[in-house]
Amino acid sequence: MKSAYELAMERLNKSDPTSGKKLTPEKKARLAEIDTIYKGKIAEREIFLKKQLEETLADGKYDEAEKVRAQIAAERSRLEEEREEEKERVRRE
Repeated sequence: MKSAYELAMERLNKSDPTSGKKLTPEKKARLAEIDTIYKGKIAEREIFLKKQLEETLADGKYDEAEKVRAQIAAERSRLEEEREEEKERVRRE
């Protein structure tokens, strides 16, 4: 008899047959390159927005500072989502 885990893994493999594919060295390199590119993009946006945040705090504009903090979080989330979508495209190729 099969365990519940083995049955679940079989169902998962049937629903997504590409999940068991091995990544080629070229794909692994491309995934690493995507990570590097997006780490840079995230860092660039955070540096710019943190500078803006410091300026608003120095001016005593606390409401604007909260908006900038929210923008930092939104930008990071958006870029991370873009990164994962691009990595998923590479995995499916």
